[in-house]
Amino acid sequence: MLTEIDITNFAIIDHLRLQFHRGFNVMTGETGAGKSIIIDALGTLLGGRAQSEFVRAGADKTRVEGAFALDATVRDTVVQILDEIGIEHADDSVIITREISREGRNVCRINGRAVTLNVLQRIGEHLIDIHGQSEHLSLLRVREHIDFLDRYGNLWDQRARVADKVKALRATRSELKSLMLDEREIARRVDRLTYVVEEISEADLKIGEEESLKQERELLGNAELRANLADHAYRALYGEGEDDKGAIDLFNEALQALSGLERYDAAVKNLREQAEGIGAQADDLARSLRDYRDNVDHNPARLTQIDERLDLIFRLKRKYGDSIAEIIKYGANAAAELANISHSEERIEELRKQETKLLKELGALAIELSRARRDAGERLGREIETQLQDLGMERAKFGVALERADDANGVVENDRRVAFDATGIDRAEFMVSPNPGEPLKPLAKIASGGETSRLMLAMKSVLAVADNTPTLIFDEIDQGIGGRTGGIVGNKLWVLTPTALQRDRAPQHQVICITHLPQIAAYGDAHFKIRKEIAGERTTTQVHALKDNERVDEIMQMLGTETSAARKNAEELLEEVKGQKLKVKSKK
Repeated sequence: MLTEIDITNFAIIDHLRLQFHRGFNVMTGETGAGKSIIIDALGTLLGGRAQSEFVRAGADKTRVEGAFALDATVRDTVVQILDEIGIEHADDSVIITREISREGRNVCRINGRAVTLNVLQRIGEHLIDIHGQSEHLSLLRVREHIDFLDRYGNLWDQRARVADKVKALRATRSELKSLMLDEREIARRVDRLTYVVEEISEADLKIGEEESLKQERELLGNAELRANLADHAYRALYGEGEDDKGAIDLFNEALQALSGLERYDAAVKNLREQAEGIGAQADDLARSLRDYRDNVDHNPARLTQIDERLDLIFRLKRKYGDSIAEIIKYGANAAAELANISHSEERIEELRKQETKLLKELGALAIELSRARRDAGERLGREIETQLQDLGMERAKFGVALERADDANGVVENDRRVAFDATGIDRAEFMVSPNPGEPLKPLAKIASGGETSRLMLAMKSVLAVADNTPTLIFDEIDQGIGGRTGGIVGNKLWVLTPTALQRDRAPQHQVICITHLPQIAAYGDAHFKIRKEIAGERTTTQVHALKDNERVDEIMQMLGTETSAARKNAEELLEEVKGQKLKVKSKK
């Protein structure tokens, strides 16, 4: 619901901040005081056409900001949109801001972040219906009529079963279409898949093979260098020849010297034993180096094989994946697809039978849903016509048109094939005849004004359970009606709100209404008086929340006189309405 609106430099409004009641809010005041300007500001906030004429004279820009509390009926939808565009949010509130400059620059923000006008409109249409501005009125959006009808008739579960069947049928048809490609295309695909499978299969790749080959290539490529280095190390230990002593010869001389020394000093024994151990290790090292040198593989043919194998792996990686594992997986997928194509005739026949079965099942469900919709539409029409009689439109008619479109691929209905989607086979549109003798016409084409507002009120009264829009705004709803009907209108508006405790008709709505009739104003849970004030050379619109005696004074002025009798009438009217409210509440 709309908890607060802040308006700056909009038309004749200098600055205005209003906090609204969660129930029925009425706004009254003399003609021209600025009541409809507030509605214009709300329409602008919700994404209406930006007009530089709205900018107050002498100001550079106008700014409208609204704070909304998100109830359960719209929270998930609004939060989903905010998540899509990455806007941080609390689950229970959202703040919308719009600025329009005199040069026509338009800035939209949600929770302080700039968004496109389209995003603002998407959010706004879920928050408020303004009866008087059709672009913000959900009941005039024909695409939503089927949703209203199904919620009103408690048909959502039936519709969900239809949607599940449609999903299954579409999946079947999608697979069938992919299998029933042009024969040449199938042949080309088979050739391509066969080539892929054979190429990868013949390569006989092994996981880890590439790394092993690279290591082996490194060894073979440096065979001569490795042999030379091993030989150099060996000769350093054993010497180059008979006259060239190596490290081991020199070490043996040191060992002989230690043995001689031991004869004179027994304490040198440990040193001599240590030297003997080192000598033996050096001798083992020299033999190992000789064996390594003699066994170094000089194999140019094997090196060529490794290069060719690595080149094959490189080429396969370029075509089928970044690793051997990915290449093998690609080949397995290709083989599976090839197998499917090879057995496509059997699968096509299976899918055709499945398609026929699903079409038949879908047709039965959709026709059953359509019959239920016709019954619900007739009940809806009768209820709305009853409401219209209460509102002074005794001879108005209301109906729901359910149309179907031909489609050669649709479900069978008698001897006809009709189109379908996830909602079924019907295209629903609300139809109205406001005056006797006139045929039913689409709701979206009816004239604007008080008659339309009363029609919308009648529909809202009946469709309250099917309408998720939390805030309803009615402008000009009292045009062409008298005091008696005004009382009925006021009661119906109030009954839409949570303060009426209509727990069996959830969701309930916050209602904001501009009215000139005291009989409607008396039903308000909150009453705001709008007036023009002139300060110096400037005119501004001011709003004052009325309490107790202030409200009696306003109702008295709305009755047309300011006498003690008029005051008493105003007090009696407020008491009578209070009694009517208590009666409604006592029934719950």
